[in-house]
Amino acid sequence: MRGYEKECILGPLFKLLEATLELLVPLVVAVLIDRGIAGGDRPLVLRMALLLVLFGAVGLFFSCIAQFFAAKAAVGFVTRIRSALFSHIQTLSYAENDRLGTSTLITRLTGDTAQVQSGVNLSLRLLLRSPFVVFGAMVMAFFVDARSALWFVAVIPLLSVVVFGVMLCSMPLYKRVQSRLDLLLRATRENLSGTRVLRAFTEEDGEIRRFRETNEALTGEQVRVGKVSALLNPVTYVLINLAIITLIYTGALRVEAGQLSQGEVIALYNYMSQILIELIKLANMIIQITKALASAKRIEAVLETKNSQTRGNAVTKGEGEDAIVFDRVSFTYPGAKEPSLSDISFSVRRGETLGIIGGTGSGKSTLAQLIGGFYGASEGVVEVLGRDVQSYDAKALTKFIGMIPQKSILFRGSIRDNMKLGCPEASDEQILCAVKIAQASEIVADKGGLDAEITQGAKNLSGGQRQRLAIARALVGCPDILVFDDSSSALDFATEAALRRDLKTLPEGITRVIISQRASTLSEADKILVLDDGRLIDVGTSEELLRRCSVFREIYESQFGTREGAENEA
Repeated sequence: MRGYEKECILGPLFKLLEATLELLVPLVVAVLIDRGIAGGDRPLVLRMALLLVLFGAVGLFFSCIAQFFAAKAAVGFVTRIRSALFSHIQTLSYAENDRLGTSTLITRLTGDTAQVQSGVNLSLRLLLRSPFVVFGAMVMAFFVDARSALWFVAVIPLLSVVVFGVMLCSMPLYKRVQSRLDLLLRATRENLSGTRVLRAFTEEDGEIRRFRETNEALTGEQVRVGKVSALLNPVTYVLINLAIITLIYTGALRVEAGQLSQGEVIALYNYMSQILIELIKLANMIIQITKALASAKRIEAVLETKNSQTRGNAVTKGEGEDAIVFDRVSFTYPGAKEPSLSDISFSVRRGETLGIIGGTGSGKSTLAQLIGGFYGASEGVVEVLGRDVQSYDAKALTKFIGMIPQKSILFRGSIRDNMKLGCPEASDEQILCAVKIAQASEIVADKGGLDAEITQGAKNLSGGQRQRLAIARALVGCPDILVFDDSSSALDFATEAALRRDLKTLPEGITRVIISQRASTLSEADKILVLDDGRLIDVGTSEELLRRCSVFREIYESQFGTREGAENEA
């Protein structure tokens, strides 16, 4: 809230000024009744009526100013929270992102911050005003009649017990509601992102059923907490109205006995009504603040999540001839029971081409993530360009390694903006050269040049076009290591062959790691790793593996039938 001290003071202050005027109203009404109406003093009645109108106008002015300052502070505060939360999320490793989940992080950035904003706004406006009016009305009642004011002293503690009891019961329930909301958002996100797959397998009914179950679970939690919160208003109304009935009854007897005036009874009734109204406001505010506190705890949990992946500050490459070294590396994803990679050891010299092949789920992409430093090895050491990959500064590592992920992600903006993502200082000549090698020159020309807009999610590009532009983006900075994680799966054989041909024109010394399901793509690799169920089965050239590795031979023959078929394909 630093920087909003003025708003945090002026907002409640103007609300208290408005409340002070509100506390004076019953006294004015008492004078109007006892001296004006009862005494037949019309000028006094007129003056008191005008004074009430003045109080209303000035109170409205104070209320508007208080609302302005409270809203300004709340919006500014939550803007900072949202910015800090997003910035912190960017510092988390893949492991923390996997553990927290995308849907949870989206909920924290949107729904939870909105709840906090509403809670801060209400707190600045009502957190002081409502108690001030409640206790102020009790004090003013003593000025009117001390004996009748004792009813206020009895009722207010009782109401406080009810209000805070409901708050303590509902707070943990609201946390459960927000957790259910995470699950609902996750189901919605999965359904929308995988809508084509669901329709292809006619799983719409199953997804509707799953969504209905999740939605009903959320509704059940909301109904449960709603029932607890709903007790607040009726119980408060009953207690206050019982107090009002008692007050009017005893007041009537005392008026008849000449101990109280009619105006004083009306004033006491008005003060009791003010307490009722303010307690209802306070009750609703407490419910909202309870939601805000639950959301704030969830936001705090993310902000307190530390990056489990330790990074060094090295910005230069190490010595040695090897570009990549895996020394007895094992890796287990957070929360997984079995390792995805087990006891992997190999080395690749600078300038060599490494191929990686294996069945689905064999750990190929996981190995690529370890090379890129996105995850830290559970056991063993991964060295890149002569240093432990975790010892590099994150920005320096992106200069040395160009990653082309399995799923090509392009961001909304121009082609030029996307190409400069990893190398902001790249010139148009460098970009066009990378585009040419990636076989994407035709795409850029058809779209109207580097300034052509890419829509959100690159929906205006085909899968193959996205892959080629993603490859071009990795080539722009001319990194020392290029990792192709099955990044040519959407390319036809002719385009892929042209891409392999043009990649040979890159400067010498660039190490290429090619992960592919196609044996033909790896035919020219200096060495090929064959993975199976997270284990390294064999290492060798294509010719060597065909002779001695049954897993590689099975993949090879499933694509070409026989070795002669592969030669004809080539």
